[in-house]
Amino acid sequence: MDRITRHDLKTDKFVEEVAHSVEYLEGHRSQVARYGAAVIAVLVAAGGIWWYTQSRKAERQTALYDAIETYNTRVNTGSAPEGMKIFRTEAERNAAIAKDLGGLVQKYSGSDEAAVATYLLGVNAADQGNIADASRYLKQAAEGGNADYASLAKLSLADIYFAEGKTADAEKMAREIVASPTTLVSKEQASLSLARIIAKTKPDEARKLLEPMRTTNGTASRVAIQAMADLGLAK
Repeated sequence: MDRITRHDLKTDKFVEEVAHSVEYLEGHRSQVARYGAAVIAVLVAAGGIWWYTQSRKAERQTALYDAIETYNTRVNTGSAPEGMKIFRTEAERNAAIAKDLGGLVQKYSGSDEAAVATYLLGVNAADQGNIADASRYLKQAAEGGNADYASLAKLSLADIYFAEGKTADAEKMAREIVASPTTLVSKEQASLSLARIIAKTKPDEARKLLEPMRTTNGTASRVAIQAMADLGLAK
């Protein structure tokens, strides 16, 4: 089976900012005198919670940055600048990826950073031809991440399903993204994926998906034109 091509992750914005808010209880003037000590205690506790959540967020993002650095490091059998991280074998690289990304998922389970790490574990498994692990990780990312990261996982999962011949599953997943595009997966990207999936069974619909992109300017147009030619949809 051909390798599944990885989808680019916007590494300049590893995690969408999550709004943290702390509600401070305020009373009327007459109540301040009565409950002053209690209010101060609430404020101190709230401030501590805010500091803790922010420090944990920074900790998670640092861990994710380091893990992505490991993920992006290629195998290099030659010389490398001093202090630069390198891997001599693919096995060594994969072991480091599993350790860094897997450790992050385990330590920060349920966070956006863990969702990104799970997604990358899935993509790396697909790159290695390990489709079973790729599907497992991507399903976890699709179900556990926020809408943006879930959409990335679903798009990759649709590719895997299609490569495995599970066309109906692939089509269903691609249609979900077309109906609800996100910041990381545009409607155009999802439409292109859906068109590839249904090109043989529903060529007219596939052509209708690509036609609007073909007449636009820029990269989308070039990609749509090439896709129509590759899929035999050009008139």
